[in-house]
Amino acid sequence: MGRTEYYNDPNAPKANTLIPASNLLVVDGSGAILLQRRRDTGQWALPGGAQDIGETAAECAVRECLEETGIVAEITGFLGVYTNPRHIVAYTDGEIRQQYEDTYIGRLVGGEPTVNDEADGVRFVQSADLDQYDIHPSMCRQIGDHLAGTSPHLG
Repeated sequence: MGRTEYYNDPNAPKANTLIPASNLLVVDGSGAILLQRRRDTGQWALPGGAQDIGETAAECAVRECLEETGIVAEITGFLGVYTNPRHIVAYTDGEIRQQYEDTYIGRLVGGEPTVNDEADGVRFVQSADLDQYDIHPSMCRQIGDHLAGTSPHLG
């Protein structure tokens, strides 16, 4: 399913759903941050996705991280709640989502960076190298908040 992202775009379509999603900002022993390159947009992002019925937001973040990157992580903190009615994601099936994400901080426990059907690149990136990657502005904000130590973000 294809998707188009709109960020502060006055011509974005109106949202018709609000789906709870969770991200996990995983940091390895050297301080590098885990990123995945999304196949649907080509941009680098934190691992994350929609919460399933029957799981907590934190469980969702850990599950999505493993599914999308091959990395096993545990949660060590909470970065914040990121909601932006001007960040719209339109899917080819007609669903148009308003962005809503709980973002957790985690540490590497095991696994190896692994590509899959959602991500064609997975790696740990040092903060000094982040500007070399095409990262969506919403993810840049979350990473920036982490690097600045300004958590939790509430809104």
